[in-house]
Amino acid sequence: MIAHSAPPSSAPVLVVGAGPVGLTLALALARQEVPSVVLDEGQGGAVPRPARTVVLHPDTAALVTRVTGGGLGRLGLRWSGWRALRGRRTAFGTDFGDDAPLHLPQHALTGALRAAAEQEPLVTLAPANRLDALEQHGAEVRARAAGTWWRGSHLVGCDGARSTVRKLLDIRFPGRTAVERHAVATLRVDLPWTGEGLLHRSPPWRSSVPFSGEVTARPLPDGAWRLDWLMPPPRDPAVDLVTPDVLVALVRETLAGWEGADPPPRYELLDTGVHTVHHRLARRWRRGRAFLAGDAAHLLGSLGGQGLEEGLRDAENLAWKLAFVLRHRAPESLLDTYQTERRSVVAARLRAADQALPILRGGGLRAYVPGTARAQDALLVDGHLGRGALGGPGGYGSSPLLPAPTEADVVVDTLPGELAADVLVTAEDGSSTGLGERLGRGAFPVVLVAPGTGVWERRHWAGAGIMPALAEAVRTLPMPAELLVTEAYPGAPAHTVLLIRPDGRLVTALGGVRPAQLRAAAEAATGAGPALTSPSAPEPDPAEQAAAH
Repeated sequence: MIAHSAPPSSAPVLVVGAGPVGLTLALALARQEVPSVVLDEGQGGAVPRPARTVVLHPDTAALVTRVTGGGLGRLGLRWSGWRALRGRRTAFGTDFGDDAPLHLPQHALTGALRAAAEQEPLVTLAPANRLDALEQHGAEVRARAAGTWWRGSHLVGCDGARSTVRKLLDIRFPGRTAVERHAVATLRVDLPWTGEGLLHRSPPWRSSVPFSGEVTARPLPDGAWRLDWLMPPPRDPAVDLVTPDVLVALVRETLAGWEGADPPPRYELLDTGVHTVHHRLARRWRRGRAFLAGDAAHLLGSLGGQGLEEGLRDAENLAWKLAFVLRHRAPESLLDTYQTERRSVVAARLRAADQALPILRGGGLRAYVPGTARAQDALLVDGHLGRGALGGPGGYGSSPLLPAPTEADVVVDTLPGELAADVLVTAEDGSSTGLGERLGRGAFPVVLVAPGTGVWERRHWAGAGIMPALAEAVRTLPMPAELLVTEAYPGAPAHTVLLIRPDGRLVTALGGVRPAQLRAAAEAATGAGPALTSPSAPEPDPAEQAAAH
């Protein structure tokens, strides 16, 4: 719903910022019956900018689909494949199946999230409310915006790179400025690679514009494409401007080069811009009852990475923890693990990018190591496709919420702390869905791998074998849990029991029904029992270390 007046009498979570991260957080909280107020300094809605787009990989696309309650396919385009060219030859090519990335305009994503928030009774949208003061008193946070004091249980700053919340909390934001700079154009044109994304390094045509010899083309709906040209670092920002004439020259030369014809094919220019990538990491992501998420906490996105996706993962991680603490299902210390888990993942991505940049952008080892060009192409492709250290969603393998190993553990293809596979599961009411659709509802999925359950009706196996004992073990867990059954799970033998967090991260895989071990793992996963490791102080910032050198 939309509100323009006083805040509700209950103690909601205050979310500052109505971009994709703030709206996703509010909707994720609502799925777990936690109310929120979204303070939006704007008037509501997003200004259409075709040159600002976002790529969602399977985990973040599934998250947005869950919280909005509808598919995003009509708003974007799922790539059929990806191609990497070097000069005139194809260096890499792949076809996508069900895991195809989704490319859509950022304003379309924001619009879908806002539309869902407007229909959600537990979300209060408060436009024209620019934050200017923040206070914390005991169990309450107070935020002043547009002359009104809003009260909440916690506050989350999702207000972007120039975050007012971060400044009011006096949290440092060190790192590097202008790591990469891209000229961007969105246009409607027919290209040879229908539905495929393209990375072209060292194109064979000569250019009248001094760009760095790397161009990316990503398809959008309705025959549109977003093209990005990597530009050299400016020697003098006042002189080395990416002007409209420069962008038109880049468009014409690139299209002519790809088509092998001059003049270039006809095109309709929809929007242009300059995208500058910064690398920054906030020293703290929490101060008392106030948190940072998204661009307020980190900036990244070089080498094909998608910084917005990490903000969406922040929202998913924090939402279930806030819900559990507010409903007294977990100790307040659980909230400390938001920074521990999320900051370590983002720091690792920044570190990987800082290590790769000198090699990929400065020549580096290419002249000395055979085959390095192919390795460079593979590294860049990983960044664009959301894989590996540069682009993958990252795991929480050193999380303080992982239980200590036991003799009951079994090894499956998913490591503890990583995202569980989205297998088909059957619930106790007999309904079957993908595992991803069961996430974020305030319960821990407990999944039994039971071959044959996909063939026989539920009434034949619900009370047979180990099911009664497992159902009893799940009922006695110290937090809400949902028993699910799957025909098979990658790498798991029959009768494996998987405990999964509300954000889809695997806690443990046990061989058979082990009530004591299952309970211990559940307690560790909510911060209420012995864990694998203990929370530690923030590690050094990779971005800050790089800037120091």
